[in-house]
Amino acid sequence: MTRPESEMPFLDHLEELRWRLLWSVLALVIGVFVAFVVLVKLDIIGLLQVPIKPFLHGRKLVYTHPGDPFSIVLNASIALGVVFALPVIMWQVWSFVAPALYQHEKKIVVPVFAGAIGLFLAGAAMCYFYALPLSLEFLIGFQSESLDPMITASEYFSFAISMTLAFGAAFELPIVILALAALGIVTPQFLAKYRRHAIVGCVIAGTVLTPGDLVYASAMMAVPLYGLYEVSIWLSWFVVRRRERRIAAAEAA
Repeated sequence: MTRPESEMPFLDHLEELRWRLLWSVLALVIGVFVAFVVLVKLDIIGLLQVPIKPFLHGRKLVYTHPGDPFSIVLNASIALGVVFALPVIMWQVWSFVAPALYQHEKKIVVPVFAGAIGLFLAGAAMCYFYALPLSLEFLIGFQSESLDPMITASEYFSFAISMTLAFGAAFELPIVILALAALGIVTPQFLAKYRRHAIVGCVIAGTVLTPGDLVYASAMMAVPLYGLYEVSIWLSWFVVRRRERRIAAAEAA
């Protein structure tokens, strides 16, 4: 299992890293621009306010600054632009680290990238269709008879976008664990041993990643996050067994 490429001088590594970073930044700028054009055409404000519409009772979200509609679209464009640029950024990262990887390590990259994108979209969809509406129902319904809600567009969209991105990022947990298991950094026994620590970590992650002080949203993230942790333990058994069989076959050869 020798590495295919010879070692590159340190200064050449720095030069390559500089160009990789420049291409990643350029991809991010283009992604944000394309996202802005797309979101303006799609009326992203109308799309994002779907979860809160049932609680407005026919009223509209209000804004208190002339630049709020533009800021909302711009913030959404930045978030979506990052998603658009991720394939290019991930490719640049892969191209930089690939020469230092063994052949069996390179084989896990494509499944990891595909799984990462799929899980991010699954987390974002869960937030948009399930977690966000339930959180809004709880928040707006709390002491609603004593208060008259006047929800501003900027505050709502900041809350909705932050929460959606947080759920998408949190759902990357299985990919991280499986990648570490495939590389031999963690084992299923290690993951199972620290289950109770994982519960605490999921609660902390739910508290940190969800916007505001909403305990309800934190719990809604922590529960599926720990469920993904348990699924990761189960899947890591298959990854580790496959790696052990490959090592055994290489030693026998």
